[in-house]
Amino acid sequence: MAQTAVAIPEKIYFKIGEVCELVGVQAHVLRYWETEFPQLTPQKNRSGQRSYRRRDVEISLRIKELLYEELYTIAGARKRLQNEIRETPKLKIVKADPPSTGGAEARPMQARGLFDEDQDEIGELQLPDDDAGQGTATSVEMSPESSEALKSLASHLLELGEILRANRHK
Repeated sequence: MAQTAVAIPEKIYFKIGEVCELVGVQAHVLRYWETEFPQLTPQKNRSGQRSYRRRDVEISLRIKELLYEELYTIAGARKRLQNEIRETPKLKIVKADPPSTGGAEARPMQARGLFDEDQDEIGELQLPDDDAGQGTATSVEMSPESSEALKSLASHLLELGEILRANRHK
């Protein structure tokens, strides 16, 4: 009954054909699921083509598993998916201790150790609060997959920053 693991490429957007290949269904099935499952909402670009995000692909895979492997009806799968999404905690907010006076606030996240090379997992992401000077932070707990995706994104952003700096000095 368990779903075969599907490797979803590290991309921001997927075209409907790519999602069809990953999920193993035809395009008209995905379009039908969009009408039946409010959780599946791909964006449309300027030309009207659907742009699926990673979350949409994951939801599509789960819908297929519910319908084809666990043999739920559309209505039953819709309810089950709603309950699963509702039960999954998105964010955990905690108050952090006041920062030391070492000036860490002015340094970028990488300098504060968020993306250290020797660190296996991020685990928690500390984001500065809007209350400047209050010494509080928001903590977001992430899955290992999210941590890896964030590390990859940070790496790409750093590379882009270096390219921009190099082009600015030419």
